[in-house]
Amino acid sequence: MKEEEADLQLLFPTPIWRSKIKNFIEINEMLYKYIKDIQQKDDKGTGKSTIGGWHSPFFDLNNNEPKKFVNAINKDLNKTFIDMGWDLKSQTIKITGMWSIINKTGAANARHIHPNSFLSAAYYVKAPNDCGNIKFHDPRSAPVFRRPKMTQDNKLNASEISIIPEDGLLVLFPSFLHHSVGANMSNEERVVISFNIDLK
Repeated sequence: MKEEEADLQLLFPTPIWRSKIKNFIEINEMLYKYIKDIQQKDDKGTGKSTIGGWHSPFFDLNNNEPKKFVNAINKDLNKTFIDMGWDLKSQTIKITGMWSIINKTGAANARHIHPNSFLSAAYYVKAPNDCGNIKFHDPRSAPVFRRPKMTQDNKLNASEISIIPEDGLLVLFPSFLHHSVGANMSNEERVVISFNIDLK
């Protein structure tokens, strides 16, 4: 390395993948009907991280709708596995749980993680404007407890990153990453599907 040269290396990065699904309008119509049928049978849901929202029980992954959904996002999932360098010859990928959350006006989701899995996902079936961003929080304790003044937030110094949801958007992230959802300030439902991925 030459003198007076600086080399920025990003060590131990925390990745987040975003992709827009092809033919998402047709897929989302199918998924919305499937989710509303579940809600009609169980309008209380499971609670969990929701603040005023509805959290479905786990989907039956043998049903046609979840199967079609997984097939639609398979290419995006495989890219993530390749990026992570996972050895898929000696390990099997398994979706360990899939569910939906419906947040009506004012509903939100408390900060949480997804234990006992490697990757988690959020896929947006209905995401009107101002329905609540998903917020990812810096997993490192030291820079959260003590931070210098910043001229502006960027990828190197931010303690929180928000992603604006939109219909057909798939967001994948490490399950250990703390995340929350802001309040739905729209007059429409915010409908998201989440799932966890493990290696066996």
